[in-house]
Amino acid sequence: MSLIVKLVGTALAVFVSAHIIPGISVSDFYVALLVSLLLGLINVLIRPILIILTLPINIITLGLFSFIINAFLFWSVAALVTGFSVDGFLPALVGSLFVSAVGFLLHKNLLRNEE
Repeated sequence: MSLIVKLVGTALAVFVSAHIIPGISVSDFYVALLVSLLLGLINVLIRPILIILTLPINIITLGLFSFIINAFLFWSVAALVTGFSVDGFLPALVGSLFVSAVGFLLHKNLLRNEE
């Protein structure tokens, strides 16, 4: 159940980010759900490999390079999904931060409700 809630929550975050952040557009909620699913898969499969490959840069920047990786992955999902577009790196960075913050808050609230 919590997986479905996280998926829909992330889709809502993507949909809201398209309305708040200039440079991000989503055609409809179905596309936002697809983006949410693909973003989750990429974060599980590809992100750990990128984190390991860029570990020296990540150590030098005290972990701030992770934001760049998140923005790159958010931007790459836009290249894969029709109906979702990100017009540049800065909107990708702000959008990935927004979606990550919403995901963090959602996860925190789900953990609190399970106790």
